[in-house]
Amino acid sequence: MSSKPLIAHVVYRLAIGGLENGLVNLVNRMPADRFRHTVVCLAGFTEFRRRIERDDVEIYSVDKQPGKDFGAYLRMWRLLRRLRPALVHTRNLGTIDMQWIALAARVPCRVHGEHGWEAADPNGQSKRALRIRRFCRRAIHRYVAMSQDISAWLKASVGVPAARIEQIYNGVDIERFRPDGPLPADLPWQRTASSFTVGTVGRLDRVKNQLALLTAFARLVAEGPAERRAEWRLLIAGDGPMADELRARAVELRIDDLVWMAGAREDVPQLMRALDVFVLPSMNEGISNTILEAMASGRPVIAARVGGNPELIQDGVTGSLYDDRDPEGLAQALRRYRDTPGLAAAHGAAGRARVRERFSIQAMVNGYTDFYGRLLNT
Repeated sequence: MSSKPLIAHVVYRLAIGGLENGLVNLVNRMPADRFRHTVVCLAGFTEFRRRIERDDVEIYSVDKQPGKDFGAYLRMWRLLRRLRPALVHTRNLGTIDMQWIALAARVPCRVHGEHGWEAADPNGQSKRALRIRRFCRRAIHRYVAMSQDISAWLKASVGVPAARIEQIYNGVDIERFRPDGPLPADLPWQRTASSFTVGTVGRLDRVKNQLALLTAFARLVAEGPAERRAEWRLLIAGDGPMADELRARAVELRIDDLVWMAGAREDVPQLMRALDVFVLPSMNEGISNTILEAMASGRPVIAARVGGNPELIQDGVTGSLYDDRDPEGLAQALRRYRDTPGLAAAHGAAGRARVRERFSIQAMVNGYTDFYGRLLNT
């Protein structure tokens, strides 16, 4: 057996997603001479697993069935007893009860990460979810909060002492996400000096609030002269339960000819370069990877002043924050970029500089390497 400590990362399912992408970046970049890694999935994995580049990382699934599957708890216990990790790191509500299984399997160090809240509980105040989190609190040694906002919530709502919380931001690959480079091969329009392209990337879910973006975009299109209408474009990338409703709403607003519903994509860096302004209209967020990716791509970001967004975006410097209770706020922010030459480019450049300084992958890796090292005394 290797003398390097083994870290078992537990996720619900290894598939395309911000949390999962952060895990892959961490495993790929963490110094190989410090720790070994394995990924344990509760409900399987997809081809996304191939993004893990290290050939020494094993991926397992306990094949949990929907609902309470007590057999999955037994399979997890057996797996942990066989692997004997030095540290188990669960992530988000869907995996938190596995902390008790890790305790039963005598895993010496147990960490839980909170990356943000579920779509059905955008403010993290579900009584049932809070009961689960408080019950599991006793099995957890340390917490990782993705943002200061989540750290404050852990203290106030879950009752976690501040001394047990480590705050580590996600990081973005500034070489992969950069201002220059190819555009999507199937981009349905040509970028010109007069065109103005707005876009968003994410799961098409009600909490992500892409309907608000459609409404604001339609308002600005209607304000402008008819001859400039074709210069406005809206890109919505992602898939989810709201897809059909968003398409229908675009038809109702008579902007469907200006909207590209691009679906789930693997070429997000190219999509970012196709935009002039990136918008994240979510009703709540933890720390958004897509905000960081847009900033690294040199694009200004418009987002609601919720969750961890104000920790990433400097209002009036790298983008624009608006009050999510103000239905006109998003349209006003878009209008400023449309009507102020050079503003989008200036904010985009400032955003990339901020990511390089504070939110790089290396900063994230350094944070976790130090955190794990302190816990395991290595």
